[in-house]
Amino acid sequence: MKMRNKQRKSSAFCCNAGSRCSLPVVVWSLVGCILMIHLYSVIRQNDDENIQARLKHLAITRELEEVEEESFHMPPPRGRRSPRAVKRRGPRKPPSVIDEFLDDSSELRNFFFPDRRTVIDPSREGNDSMHYYPGRQWLDTDGNPIQAHGGGLLYVESTATYYWYGENKDGETYHAHKRGAARVIVSAVSVNQVDIIGVSCYSSKDLWTWTNKGIVLPGEETNITHDLHKSNVLERPKVVYNDRTGQYVMWMHIDDVNYTKASVGVAVSNSPTGPFEYLYSQRPHGCESRDMTIFKDEDGKAYLIYSSEDNSELHVGPLTDDYLDVTGVVRRILVGQHREAPALFKYEGTYYMITSGCTGWAPNRALAHAAESIMGPWETMGNPCVGGNRIFRTTTFFSQSTFVVPIMGLPGSFIFMADRWNPAELRDSRYVWLPLSVGGAADEPLEYNFGFPLWSRVSIYWHRRWRLPVGWKGVQT
Repeated sequence: MKMRNKQRKSSAFCCNAGSRCSLPVVVWSLVGCILMIHLYSVIRQNDDENIQARLKHLAITRELEEVEEESFHMPPPRGRRSPRAVKRRGPRKPPSVIDEFLDDSSELRNFFFPDRRTVIDPSREGNDSMHYYPGRQWLDTDGNPIQAHGGGLLYVESTATYYWYGENKDGETYHAHKRGAARVIVSAVSVNQVDIIGVSCYSSKDLWTWTNKGIVLPGEETNITHDLHKSNVLERPKVVYNDRTGQYVMWMHIDDVNYTKASVGVAVSNSPTGPFEYLYSQRPHGCESRDMTIFKDEDGKAYLIYSSEDNSELHVGPLTDDYLDVTGVVRRILVGQHREAPALFKYEGTYYMITSGCTGWAPNRALAHAAESIMGPWETMGNPCVGGNRIFRTTTFFSQSTFVVPIMGLPGSFIFMADRWNPAELRDSRYVWLPLSVGGAADEPLEYNFGFPLWSRVSIYWHRRWRLPVGWKGVQT
């Protein structure tokens, strides 16, 4: 009997191109597709979040980088000259803006140094709260003007607190010496000075509200041979923390009344609020040292940077492991450029520095410099000042650099700290804090080879009124 083969149901089904696939393969293929779709959605979501974060960051930094303009009118020449004097000496040359800035009787005085009615007062609530007004008098939480000139900040991470150290100049300003080596008032060829009172310290959680912690390194009243005797000079104190020794180390410029000592001084404390014990002074590496600063790198090494050789160049060298002395290593940088008031910072592996020209109390044009190594070579990148007007930009907004503070949570954003010196009354010198950013191509060629640097340009933006972003870490909202 002829038997017919029964048609059996197949456990496989036809795939494309006539191939047959097993059920487990199909299942795992579907699972793989689902996982890939999920992974894609997660990546897309992360990309969207990153894009939103970048857009938010750009919106915040764009607000800080707004360009504002300033305008003011020069007053007419004061007094009349007789026709005979005009014929003999010619017409009177109109005063420059810097002349007006240095003249405490100028009609522009209130423009450069606004009166007490416009103070920055942390106890005042309302629209002015948390806003910086460069050039206005700034009060501490006790209602007194902050006395921390030529200073710098230290951030203590364990307490999330900033400490601001600076020169206390709350004394009488007097004419010190006609032929001083520094701090020369260009129009009068003179040196004005305040007796050493000491180094003040202020604390803050938000970089705007500052509490006076007192004088942490006082001047010496009676011992005339002491470096800190009131008749001498103490300038630009900077404090760094040594992780190995647990000490806070202060370096400062120490000089005599004629600016011939040209040394650095060192003091230490076990607390950021002092008291600091003064150790000694010296000429680092056997060289003159006037305007100076200290920079602590990410690896814990610290460096001294100072103006030397009659302020014609800067020197840079590492400190010893305990930060109490310099090592034997030193490099000469910016040779022949006559720069002072160095303020260093670091971003994405590149070292940056803002410096001032050497015109004493008179403001001048800032320059930005950059280097791949802190020991150099350093290249000059031009004037970082943006906004205001031409005179503002060529006078660093009528101020002089002292420190640069990174803004946590905003990579590439910093606060530029500067002093607007009032040589006629040094206690009334003002603070100019402005947003500084690193980004974009440098717009000036390098000094020596006329090529453009690979690192980004540095920009300091003029604002009459500004604040850190709402919700910034550390800002009370």
